[in-house]
Amino acid sequence: MATTYRRSNPLALALLSLLWEREMHPYEMATTLRERHKDESVKLNWGTLYTVVESLAKHGLIEAAGAERDGRRPERTPYRLTEAGLAELNDWLRELIAVPHKEYPRFEAGVSLLGILPPEEAARLLGQRAETLAGQAEGLRSVMADLRAQGLPALAWIELEYRVAMIEAEHRWVSGVVEGIEQHTIEGADWWRDWHARGAKPGQLPPFGPPDAQSEVD
Repeated sequence: MATTYRRSNPLALALLSLLWEREMHPYEMATTLRERHKDESVKLNWGTLYTVVESLAKHGLIEAAGAERDGRRPERTPYRLTEAGLAELNDWLRELIAVPHKEYPRFEAGVSLLGILPPEEAARLLGQRAETLAGQAEGLRSVMADLRAQGLPALAWIELEYRVAMIEAEHRWVSGVVEGIEQHTIEGADWWRDWHARGAKPGQLPPFGPPDAQSEVD
């Protein structure tokens, strides 16, 4: 009997999608995800994968389809999708595609506190991030080129196109902030630099309030 499944781990959705294609054992699931570069968009490790498989089976979304043995290797249990699993796959996918959800990226949390760092250091760190982002985008473009060369259509790796688009958008934004800091054009730059120049310390008013509030502590 299927029970309500908590949709918290995208790896579970990826595994359901694999079993939508055909029966597979966990090792084959992991191998297939890596071969298709799906680990670029879904966090994958062995311990988590087996835990997710067990959870899907416990909730009646997948079921064992017998067992097989390859020579002297340990017995492997292939799994197949149940009717409840097919319904969950479709409902979960529709929700992810249609309904935006608030996420809490670590970078966004850091950016929200950027003013605590001196402007020069913030610009340097953001510059490092921009270089890393450029490298990530280039690496993904290379992966997409390889997949296209193998004859796979863009639909097979459309999530990589999305990832590149997001990386490029972040790169543009980060580069713009670096330029704004270096050219003193970012709003609040004067407060920021002056605050740190006067030896910013915990307990002092940071330069994020209105100008009249800032002047009261000068």
